[in-house]
Amino acid sequence: MFEGLLLLGKSVVSFLDFWSLTYTFGATLLGILVGCMPGLSATLAISLLTTLTIKLPAHDAILILVCAYVGTIYGGSRTAILLNIPGTAANAAACLDGYQLARQGKAGRAMGIATTGSVAGSIFGILCLATITPWLAEKALAFQSYEFFWLALFGVMMSGSLTGSDPLKGWIMGMLGLFVAQIGQDGIHALERFSFGDPNLAGGLSLIPTLVGAFGASEVLTVMSERFSRPKVHTVDSIIPRFRDVIVHWKTVLRSGVIGVYIGILPGVGEDMAAWSSYAAAKKASKNPEEFGKGSVEGLIAAETGDNASIPGGIIPALALAIPGSAPAAVLLAAMIIHGVNPGPMLMIQHPQFVYDVVAMNLLATIGMLFFGLFLVKPLLKVLLVPRSMIMPIVFLLCTVGSFAIASRLFDVYTMLAVGVIGFFLRRFGYQMAPFVLGLVLGDLLDKSFRRGLVLSGGELEPFFTRPISGLLAAIVLLTLLLNIPPVHRLYERAKQAVFGRFSRTPA
Repeated sequence: MFEGLLLLGKSVVSFLDFWSLTYTFGATLLGILVGCMPGLSATLAISLLTTLTIKLPAHDAILILVCAYVGTIYGGSRTAILLNIPGTAANAAACLDGYQLARQGKAGRAMGIATTGSVAGSIFGILCLATITPWLAEKALAFQSYEFFWLALFGVMMSGSLTGSDPLKGWIMGMLGLFVAQIGQDGIHALERFSFGDPNLAGGLSLIPTLVGAFGASEVLTVMSERFSRPKVHTVDSIIPRFRDVIVHWKTVLRSGVIGVYIGILPGVGEDMAAWSSYAAAKKASKNPEEFGKGSVEGLIAAETGDNASIPGGIIPALALAIPGSAPAAVLLAAMIIHGVNPGPMLMIQHPQFVYDVVAMNLLATIGMLFFGLFLVKPLLKVLLVPRSMIMPIVFLLCTVGSFAIASRLFDVYTMLAVGVIGFFLRRFGYQMAPFVLGLVLGDLLDKSFRRGLVLSGGELEPFFTRPISGLLAAIVLLTLLLNIPPVHRLYERAKQAVFGRFSRTPA
């Protein structure tokens, strides 16, 4: 415990210099601006900034990415409250009560509540990040290739089953990501796969250009294909939060923080599910559930606490297991690998200071979020009036320049464009890109773990199922698959209703 506090203090002090603070506040502000623009996302922001910070030292580049991540998720609450349009998917739950408060002339109070909940959720998540990550990494040292194979597959299965309304479409996209990750030379014997004799494909599809295409180019095409009228922004009153709102709803804040971190740790689930789960739990436990959706302070604070708590929660498995908890965390994981940091169980042994560096980064981002959230409200609202026809060409230019800048290869630009166009059409048919990204990032880990496991077992599949932890993970993956098959799911719901209905009946 004392050693952890010492390392955390050392990390915080290392960021108290001019350039680190400039990067912190600049990236947090940029993230808030991106979050304020409906249609853009945290994944897009991190993808673009990864390409633009590729030449910076790892220490500074990852600081910028973490601050932009936190800022974007928070910034989306502005449009949710003022326009009833979530800036990011994570802020959709905030629309229900935030917009109703704005219509009642309480837009400033709603933004103050959102800021308070976001800061509280972020701080709770940071505490969990600092305490759970070392413990989880220590337990993961007992994992071998068999366990990591099932963990990677579980990440894809969870993403497919919890993203969108159709599990089959999610799984298809996850498997497509796994397939794309296999293009190029394999990681053990360097044999070419699916290259068709093309030397460019022999090296595989670069991760960052592919991610930029999936979330950048496809986002630009999607946004430009939709009609969007000039927004009417509600007038803003005082945004200084009332401490009574926090004190009265401290149980909601704590519950939402726990839910947010838990959802964040689950591979592939994401901040939007954390917000909705926190909102649903708050409504169920509330003494006034009828107020939810009509301007409930409790509902708004629950949604914003949950989505911000899930940010550090999603980073926990990324650092300890190299399994990202969400799509933005997947891009952040890829950026860490590009900058020479190898997340996983050995991280706490080889680079224990880095874990606490990430904790300090989240803490500084939270301070930046609080500062801008309270003192730059009205200037930040002007970004809502910028036409999309001006923003999207700039985003597309950054996608192109960023893809080329990584390795100075035109092939990476072609990759970005191809993935962007394909992603645009897939999204039109209801196929989400988040499972694709999870499959892409986890594909290398899944492939290497499966093949190494076969080498260790002499070609036998038995250890994948007979080792205690591996067998448990295999059962969870199988159960996840079965419960998302409609007939099995209906049977499960009937059985659950019968069991809980029997216990809920009161005796005559």
